[in-house]
Amino acid sequence: AGSQTQQQQQQQPPKKRSPSDFLKSILGRPVRVKLNSGTEYRGVLACLDGYMNIAMEQTEEYVDGELKAKYGDCFIRGNNVLYISGQKRK
Repeated sequence: AGSQTQQQQQQQPPKKRSPSDFLKSILGRPVRVKLNSGTEYRGVLACLDGYMNIAMEQTEEYVDGELKAKYGDCFIRGNNVLYISGQKRK
């Protein structure tokens, strides 16, 4: 039983990342933000706060996967956010 415990410990990732760690890691990087309404915004994450209020730059608005508008800066109220996803750099 002791060797099984050692094997399980070796298989676990070395450090667990918290949601806060993830959000810090994507600051200044391209992200996708999906709202509860289904609208999606893609742009560079400028900043966010503890309420998940988001400021983005170079933002594009997509509705049903179709580009609807482009904005220089965009502010999104946190209670509308369904999720934030990091994107690969283009």
